Amino acid sequence: MKFLRLGWVVSLLASSALPGAENLSWHASGKGGAVAAEDPKAVAAGIEMLEEGGNAVDAAVATMLVASIMDYGMFCIGAEVPFMIYDVEKKQVKTMSGLGRAPLNKDDIKWYYEHAIPGNGGIKAVPVPGAVGLFFDSLSAYGTMDFATVVAPALRILDAGGKDWYDELAATFRKLVEAERAQAGTRVQNLQMARARFYTGDIAEELVAYYKKAGSFLTKADLAAHRTLIEDPVMVEYRGYEVYKCGTWTQGPYLCQTLQILEGFDLRKMGHLSADYIHVLAEALKLGLADRDYYYGDPRFVNVPMKQLLSQPYGDLRRGLIDMGKASLEVRPGNPVAMKALADDPGKYRPGPGGTTTCVVADKWGNFVSATPSGNSPYNICAPLGVAHGNRLRSLNTTPGHPNRIEAGKRPRITLTPTLVLKDGTPVMAISVAGGDLQDQTTLNCLLNVLEFGMSPKEAVSCARFSTRHHENSFNPSQKREISGLGQLTLQNTIPEEVRRTLSGRGHRVGVAGGAIAAPVMLLHDRETDLLHAAGDPRAGRHAAVLQPAE
Repeated sequence: MKFLRLGWVVSLLASSALPGAENLSWHASGKGGAVAAEDPKAVAAGIEMLEEGGNAVDAAVATMLVASIMDYGMFCIGAEVPFMIYDVEKKQVKTMSGLGRAPLNKDDIKWYYEHAIPGNGGIKAVPVPGAVGLFFDSLSAYGTMDFATVVAPALRILDAGGKDWYDELAATFRKLVEAERAQAGTRVQNLQMARARFYTGDIAEELVAYYKKAGSFLTKADLAAHRTLIEDPVMVEYRGYEVYKCGTWTQGPYLCQTLQILEGFDLRKMGHLSADYIHVLAEALKLGLADRDYYYGDPRFVNVPMKQLLSQPYGDLRRGLIDMGKASLEVRPGNPVAMKALADDPGKYRPGPGGTTTCVVADKWGNFVSATPSGNSPYNICAPLGVAHGNRLRSLNTTPGHPNRIEAGKRPRITLTPTLVLKDGTPVMAISVAGGDLQDQTTLNCLLNVLEFGMSPKEAVSCARFSTRHHENSFNPSQKREISGLGQLTLQNTIPEEVRRTLSGRGHRVGVAGGAIAAPVMLLHDRETDLLHAAGDPRAGRHAAVLQPAE
């Protein structure tokens, strides 16, 4: 096997510094498997697993383990990962919630209502670490390799030296490998033994000692209770394609709602990045985001009317609110249960960047993975273990009655939102985006670039985009739910001045961005040629690689 269009081979990855990773491009095409992510060393780690015969899940875990080092600040080992898998053997899509929960003690939760969730992070904003559980549980349910194999590229980077926590994290990884090898069990049994050492064993005890000293409410009972939930995705059909997202513990379903609204417009006739096209997408996004902020929360705690929100009749009702000549400056959630275009109390609930990286993988058998690893900084690090934690509890709030208010054991409704797209029951596309509240807005841009305008992934991720701030800030835990960006529309500076003037004339509050608007990566399977095309936006420092059989 070899890399397509690259002047180095996988065997070079055996050295500690992963030489050759710096030669990776931002796009590639070929057969045999593909990886797109942020740091080239993370991509190289995933490619190494594919070369060694691993599947998409093995490669994704190896990619994310390296990302926890190389993309530190965007992701860390004690943070979170929403994960989507198309399992070719079962011919189904599942989601895995690598997201930790708030503390279980109800008395501790009262503290947040009395003192507020720390908006700038801090130890009391740290949920239970979810990424480690996701790594072991995804390998157990869908992978083929052991932890020792997939963690090897990460250990080589740590052993080469760097940050002051590298040695400690390497020692923690080796403790997990040691636990995996302690008994002669099956691959899955051994993986779960290693997982148990992190959540209930001596590693858990070290974490709890750190939590207690630092002032966290997390206990050993919180760690022991952590589960990686395997759930059904939500899905809508758009132009004959099946678009799958995680549930309402993420913002993902609002992309599906937006597509239901947009299906009633002839977007191709409007023209790519025309004033009409940008206007109608922005207005549809505002309606989807209003429902996100009004209804979404952890579905184990909140009765979200998902069936009605995703129904075509509701999408038809919401579509009627769009005025092609005028931008809305209102927040307009609907009432899907009563099938009304507008809620009776639309002002009941009233945006900030987060740290996030990206990962999409496909293998030669047809398994696809889309994951969005993340970890908001500033980090809280358990120094003896080298385990850094994000502060995702600040994606909850303390607003009475709000579906995303903090409760004991509740998952925050996060912005992290991977995407899988199928056609006739088999995968054609995987998308992952970093960018907080902009993630699914960028996903919509890239998705329609392909489905409506026939672009390749490298074209879709690198052309001009736009976004709105007409929504709640998912990183502001304040009880007062305000929107500071009403009507705000940000356009890439390569969009013509004439289009900007037209949109301003319709009432949009237009701003211009010179750099990348969020950071997408994409995979596309072309069924006619059987080629995999992978790409990541070069403006956002993304990389991709694809394997093909040796000639």
